[in-house]
Amino acid sequence: MTSVAVLGTGLLGTAIATRLLGQGLNVHVWNRDPSRTASLVEKGAIAIDDLGQAGKNNSVLITVLRDGTATASVIGTIGDLQSSTVVPMGTMGVEESRKLATQVADQGGRYLEAPVLGSKPQALNGSLLVMAGGEEQVFEAQRPLLSHLCQEPQLVGPVGSGAATKLALNQLIASLTHSFSLSLQLIQQAGVPVETFMAILRPSALYAPTFDKKLQRMLDHSYADPNFSTALLRKDLRLFLEEATTAGLQDQGLSGLLSLLEQAKGTELDEQDYCALHELTLLR
Repeated sequence: MTSVAVLGTGLLGTAIATRLLGQGLNVHVWNRDPSRTASLVEKGAIAIDDLGQAGKNNSVLITVLRDGTATASVIGTIGDLQSSTVVPMGTMGVEESRKLATQVADQGGRYLEAPVLGSKPQALNGSLLVMAGGEEQVFEAQRPLLSHLCQEPQLVGPVGSGAATKLALNQLIASLTHSFSLSLQLIQQAGVPVETFMAILRPSALYAPTFDKKLQRMLDHSYADPNFSTALLRKDLRLFLEEATTAGLQDQGLSGLLSLLEQAKGTELDEQDYCALHELTLLR
């Protein structure tokens, strides 16, 4: 039986661990707050009390932590990784991932970045989209594990390419949500029935399924029970902008969107669903 550790049991990490348990894997779990692993232990997971033992007891270490800095710190605490492959599934910068790969190699381990698109529902039913970056032989060795979480895991290139792909996709989350909110605000103020607008939009080339996914939340101004928060969207958009600057890309439009998202800091919107940015697109 494959033994895997899931380090970081927030919303996505808990769902990933739950899925792997349901697939018959031996799952160890860790969180800075041990109470966050209790529900998984009840389902059969084994709590990790000593991070230093995580690499000795598990062939794969999946990290689902907030950012690259937190991930590097946790992996550094483990020490010896001679028998383990580190698979970060959280979002981090390209250079952060490359530095982490070097750190893992220095600790004696193997590395495969595998950020995912999707959240709790997709993790639980095994339909996440995995964009891996790393050596092909490491990817092939981990394909069976990744296939528990994703129907067709993709190796997109060397280390850093997976991180870049994930940031590119999350930039689209921010941009599409922002543009849809602006359009929705305008047609409502002009007296156009929302369903009339949607009936025109849906069959067009401009339509994205996320519009209908978030429409009712926006109309109801209801953003509780998020799968992905405003704060995390802001963090990922900032990472994308940093990479865009490095790549010499023009990013003025996105800089404005980041400034808009900064207005959620210190408010209830920050920990709500990211489409709460709808509340920011109307001048008050």
